[in-house]
Amino acid sequence: MEQTTTRRRPNRGGKSAPRLSPQAMANEGRRAPARDPLATGPFADMGIDHRINSNIDAMGLKSPTPIQEQGIPAIVEGRDVLGLAQTGTGKTAAFGLPMLTRLIKYGKKPEPRTCRALILAPTRELATQIATNIDAYAEGTPIRSFRVVGGASINVQTERLSRGVDVLIATPGRLMDLIERRAISLEATTYLVLDEADQMLDIGFIHTLRKIARMLPRERQTLMFSATMPKLMSELSDTYLTNPVKVAVNPPGQAAKQIEQGVHFVGQGDKATLLAEYMSKHTGELSMVFGRTKHGCEKLSKLLEKWGFAVAAIHGNKSQGQRERALEAFRKGEIKVLVATDVAARGLDIPEVAHVYNYDLPNVPENYVHRIGRTARAGRDGRAVAFCAPAEVGELRAIEKAMKNAIPVIGGEVPFGAPPAGSLQRGRKFGGPDNGGNKRPARRPSRAPKSRQA
Repeated sequence: MEQTTTRRRPNRGGKSAPRLSPQAMANEGRRAPARDPLATGPFADMGIDHRINSNIDAMGLKSPTPIQEQGIPAIVEGRDVLGLAQTGTGKTAAFGLPMLTRLIKYGKKPEPRTCRALILAPTRELATQIATNIDAYAEGTPIRSFRVVGGASINVQTERLSRGVDVLIATPGRLMDLIERRAISLEATTYLVLDEADQMLDIGFIHTLRKIARMLPRERQTLMFSATMPKLMSELSDTYLTNPVKVAVNPPGQAAKQIEQGVHFVGQGDKATLLAEYMSKHTGELSMVFGRTKHGCEKLSKLLEKWGFAVAAIHGNKSQGQRERALEAFRKGEIKVLVATDVAARGLDIPEVAHVYNYDLPNVPENYVHRIGRTARAGRDGRAVAFCAPAEVGELRAIEKAMKNAIPVIGGEVPFGAPPAGSLQRGRKFGGPDNGGNKRPARRPSRAPKSRQA
């Protein structure tokens, strides 16, 4: 059941907030009790309200990240901003802190069925994380925020919006549902944030975004953040932004340096057994496994569970409650393996994730970087292994081209006739199975690997 996201209700459904390390909290935020105002500091110098500055200082956010340092002053001035940055660079604070600073100056409650600021995110998980962060930054202020996503009660959402909210965090599809029901009007929305705009285009929200743009006032401040800059983004930028300040950090397509990457060539039918062998080497650590389809992820999770792994799955066929329960169990370490489609490729900040396995290589090369970006967070090290079947060599080469870097081969045999790449050199890392390039993994994924047999 959907609940209000306010400073008095930091958790939804009685669930505890994600446990983050100090650096993760510095980048993405976390609820904290209000502290006495601090008059100085880099964020105060950039114009952030003293109450918000007090909260983020208590969270450990002492120094701005590059996207925050370059973006916040322009946002405080009221300029539109186009930001190019990967997830995990502190974008939420970059747009959240100055936006809240400006909203505090209103000094009165919003009108019924209106919102003053609208933040659009492509997935439920990202919307939830943004809402948690906004609550943390606004602790002790009059600002009220609310999250609306699909898979939750639309009647509950309609009732809450009847009182009006300062900040509305929404997925585009559910927002349009509420607009059509006249549960919310955008005529008073003076701040708009599009987070992960390129992903919203990838999953087909372009027409919905155009409809939403026509409902917004002309006089507004718009902030758009994207990890990549496809051609459609230029059109979207022209539609939404007016003379924007452009901020670019972490060149698109580049993975974090702390991530040890490797590719293991393997037949499609042997992937499940190989995956189990890798994960058996790290049973006490958190792993994320990315698949291409909903059906494939569900089938794989059930197979891994049968083999004795503590596993859950997240994909589009899961209800919002199922997805939230799976994420909560993963954060707490109650399950060690999360199998997911690309709905979990962005926006999830779980610093304890040590391993990412690309069970299926993504069709969109840029998604590879987003997937492996779920590890090596908050200054930690991480490992990413890509399983490449003969039919996926084209996807592998496209990924390497997008990253402008070759991925070291750590196992298996390069398929005969595969396009050459500088990555075709042996490497031994990750504590994975060593087949010496000659031995083939077991051919029957329905049978547990020897490492997990009694």
